[in-house]
Amino acid sequence: MTFDGFAANEQAVYASLHALLIISEAARKLAVEAETLVPSQPWADIRAIGNVLRHEYDGVDPHTVWRIIASGDLAVLKKAVGAAVARLRAGQTPR
Repeated sequence: MTFDGFAANEQAVYASLHALLIISEAARKLAVEAETLVPSQPWADIRAIGNVLRHEYDGVDPHTVWRIIASGDLAVLKKAVGAAVARLRAGQTPR
């Protein structure tokens, strides 16, 4: 999908915003444990985007959301968090 296709697709935009909000909320609930489990991620920024999405939703720039999606950072975050969850399930302590 191109940016133009994304911006024109209201369902894709809202789904993306909702997914980012869920990720941000999970990061907020994990608090310091997130940094311990997956120190390679910008947790403060991940939490901060949630504040913008919750409180300044009418000012969210679709270009900003697109940059987050298109950057590949979400795939890296998913992989890193998945590895941390696997370590926890295996009874290993956080790295």
